[in-house]
Amino acid sequence: MSNKIQYQIEYTINTSPKVLFYRLSSPSGLSEWFADDVNIKGGNYTFIWEGNGEVAEVLSKKENSHIKFRWLEEDDEKAFFEFRIGVDELTNDVALHITDYVEEEEKQDAIELWDTQISALKHSLGV
Repeated sequence: MSNKIQYQIEYTINTSPKVLFYRLSSPSGLSEWFADDVNIKGGNYTFIWEGNGEVAEVLSKKENSHIKFRWLEEDDEKAFFEFRIGVDELTNDVALHITDYVEEEEKQDAIELWDTQISALKHSLGV
């Protein structure tokens, strides 16, 4: 059993929830910013980085709202990563909320990695 902690970060993304959800849930959308390649087989996503694949199952998914994954090789059954889309009622700003788990001493590195990934996401969206 690992000692991972949950953390959440939020990014404002200037796009529609529908366009953003496509980038968060489809193999081609995820391949644009999250991994080198992504495949789906039997409901599981295989994320490929530098030729190495990691498989995640989808725990929950709601169109234009959220998608939650759990790495199949993760030893902590409670650990997951989730992309959740929120829209501010007053400004209509679209926010991407990310929930993830990491060893406490690796939290800052993980946040910096997400910052880099979200920068790539924004670039792929042209924002």
